[in-house]
Amino acid sequence: MEQAHLKANNLYYSQENFPQHTIAGDKLGAGLSLKPEHLDDILSLPVQAPSVNHNLWFEVHTENYFVAGGPRLNYLRAVRENHNISFHGVGGSLGSDHKAMAAHTKQVKALINEFQPILVSEHAVWSKSDGKYFADLMPLPRTQDALQSLIDGVDCYQSGIGRSILIENPSNYLDFISDMDEPQFLVEAARRSGCGLLIDINNLYISSKNTGIDALNYLKQIPAELVGEIHIAGHDPDPTLGQSLLIDSHAAAVAPPVWKLLEQALGLFGHTPVLVERDANIPSFTELMKERQIAQNYLEQDKVLRNVNAAGNEVLSNE
Repeated sequence: MEQAHLKANNLYYSQENFPQHTIAGDKLGAGLSLKPEHLDDILSLPVQAPSVNHNLWFEVHTENYFVAGGPRLNYLRAVRENHNISFHGVGGSLGSDHKAMAAHTKQVKALINEFQPILVSEHAVWSKSDGKYFADLMPLPRTQDALQSLIDGVDCYQSGIGRSILIENPSNYLDFISDMDEPQFLVEAARRSGCGLLIDINNLYISSKNTGIDALNYLKQIPAELVGEIHIAGHDPDPTLGQSLLIDSHAAAVAPPVWKLLEQALGLFGHTPVLVERDANIPSFTELMKERQIAQNYLEQDKVLRNVNAAGNEVLSNE
């Protein structure tokens, strides 16, 4: 359903007066990255009722569909007939060099108009400088100037597509002097731009190992109402430095410490759509669905615990 959005006090609101990611969250369970080699498996899934597969959804990298036509768009149309999808951008460079943003968001908006993704997200990073694009997602220095540049980039992006987005925390490989911690940086950007947050648990785990930050304390600094999506993925040790430097490869199964951190995040944030990312060494669809089911189990477990706690609190209030 297409939403009408208003921009007031630099915040985006839907007709229901809530950001799109807030509305979407209750509709989604655990999702998967959409890969062309799995198309036949996906199209053969049962779709008799919304509860089938616990509201399975799929996420795509938006820029992969900047094409005029052909099989790539056709298979996305086929998937969209039966499943919600989300758009996850990798080329917006929200933190720097916004001169080409209008042309970029024009293509994003055209895709949004056709496919009506339930979520739209980008990265809180920089990828461009002086018109040159670097095929990487580089963390921003957490300074006041960089914060304002990120806010400006989010504002340009949201203005261009006409709806609010989520921004994702980066993977950090080096520690550097900053004006503020990353949670403060992202929360301030979200509050001042009207966007929400996508918390990538694997990125956070990698950052904690590479730079020594406390991952659980990081999560505790993020207001639950800002979080619209969670990502989990696999990582690999650096070929030379080994476990002392972890790489966000998306080429392996989700590691046990990342699952544990996901459980803790859901305990803090409540029900939040969880995406299992896989972009290399892609296994069979059956294997990915098994991993996705683990994420779904964590969501169901958290729901049960919250219902039990709510029932207990109600009993106590009536005594």
